[in-house]
Amino acid sequence: LLPESDTKLDGETASDSESKSEFGGSSPVPTSDDTPEVLNRALSNLSSRWKNWWVRGILTLAMITFFFIIIYLGPMVLMTIVMCVQIKCFHEIITIGYNVYHSYDLPWFRTLSWYFLLCVNYFFYGETVTDYFFTLVQREEPLRILSKYHRFISFALYLTGFCMFVLSLVKKHYRLQFYMFGWTHVTLLIIVTQSHLIIHNLFEGMIWFIVPISCVICNDIMAYMFGFFFGRTPLIKLSPKKTWEGFIGGFFSTVLFGLLLSYVMSGYRCFTCPVEFNNDTNSFTVDCEPSELFQLQEYNIPVVLQSVVGWKTVRMYPFQIHSIALSTFASLIGPFGGFFASGFKRAFKIKDFANTIPGHGGIMDRFDCQYLMATFVNVYIASFIRGPNPSKLIQQFLTLRPDQQLHIFNTLKAHLVDRGILGSLEDA
Repeated sequence: LLPESDTKLDGETASDSESKSEFGGSSPVPTSDDTPEVLNRALSNLSSRWKNWWVRGILTLAMITFFFIIIYLGPMVLMTIVMCVQIKCFHEIITIGYNVYHSYDLPWFRTLSWYFLLCVNYFFYGETVTDYFFTLVQREEPLRILSKYHRFISFALYLTGFCMFVLSLVKKHYRLQFYMFGWTHVTLLIIVTQSHLIIHNLFEGMIWFIVPISCVICNDIMAYMFGFFFGRTPLIKLSPKKTWEGFIGGFFSTVLFGLLLSYVMSGYRCFTCPVEFNNDTNSFTVDCEPSELFQLQEYNIPVVLQSVVGWKTVRMYPFQIHSIALSTFASLIGPFGGFFASGFKRAFKIKDFANTIPGHGGIMDRFDCQYLMATFVNVYIASFIRGPNPSKLIQQFLTLRPDQQLHIFNTLKAHLVDRGILGSLEDA
């Protein structure tokens, strides 16, 4: 927890103090005890330490239950939830800036912030619709026009907001206004861009969405548990309650959890198949022949370990090997998203981004590591898993002029003949 005194925090400099006076105070977002009254009464006899433990535990179980429910409801609901979480996280960060900015009664900041959020979402989700709903877009004339000029429209919308910002500039407050302009854009970069990557991961298969998120959740829970019961050695000054015992215990627990969860989920097509849009039924489908990643393979155990485990080979899914990389990142690098958020909160002397979830703070407090994890998963898939997408290449091919299509066809035919592939197919 952050100190509640008015003294300077660790790492705070004189310039930080000057900034606080310029921006109108050291505590823009007040915090309070938001624990539900029913829990307060039930846990009134416990110490504050154990009371916090039970509140966090009960709310964590409730959030995990909600997570299972939205997974059961399918990919469309998941995408809607991602959008809602994105909007709420954006609201929490912008509100911190607005509480500082509002003291000068300067125009349009909050309006422009939400306008830029709309513009960026229009750009990213328009790209997604064009990529994954190509047939539907080509079938509807208005959608086809919007798709064709999508980037120009997106730029025009952003340019409108840019001009509105310039017109809103007020003499003597230029520096603060440009500071808040940057605040908005950095928030958009962190929140919207990475939530868009979560959607892309979901389309690769729900397993690429569920396993990374679950690993972050597991690491958060187990690091807290190990730290609560065994923590003695402080880990980092930004988060005084984080300990090495919790960090290490969370790592091993998360790797083991990732292996087990991956083994269970790899056996179900509904989790392993890419999420695709069926134009005949106008609905999402997750039915396919599982790729090699999700087919059991036999692996030789290193000789050094054979005497320990008593086996020479082990059967496992290749995806489980990838899950080790995912869980390792969630355990070792993912927490730095939380440390970054802690530094941000300490800079403004606030305990949490908001009071949305009792005992846990705001939505952003729960998703600070998830966004960093989503970026890693997207980069990992692009680097080690996914090759060129034939369906997208065909979509682009069909949008070309007939002469361009014919040129590509002849070039491809000549290439296949030179390699002997086309001739062998004709002979067959």
